[in-house]
Amino acid sequence: MKKQNIFTKLVLLFTVMPLVELYVLIEIASKTSWGYTILLVITTGIIGAYMAKSEGKQIISRIQNELSTGHLPGEELINGLCVLIGGALLLTPGILTDIIGFTLIIPVTRIIYKRWIREKFSNKIQRDTFIYEHKDF
Repeated sequence: MKKQNIFTKLVLLFTVMPLVELYVLIEIASKTSWGYTILLVITTGIIGAYMAKSEGKQIISRIQNELSTGHLPGEELINGLCVLIGGALLLTPGILTDIIGFTLIIPVTRIIYKRWIREKFSNKIQRDTFIYEHKDF
């Protein structure tokens, strides 16, 4: 049952989201122009890639600092996950994915996602549904 739920969510994500993005882009183009719309998508992609790279470097530095002092970098790993997903969304053409991507990269708005991720992991650990697999090669 659980695998079917994940599959349904993925199908919705990869079919409905692009259609919504296309609709938004067409609406923007109809209100402005196609040139402006394409420029907007390219500009947000470039700015987003720069921001993701910059934030990513800072996070890697903080992870290295925490590891060098013997601390587990749990919080920074969550930051890294958010920035990675945000960067991928910013490289995906579309306005809604850009908005979500920017909110994942900007530290002030990233807090919302981090709280949600912590709650998800905490719930899975408390229910013993968090599975860790280690395979030796």
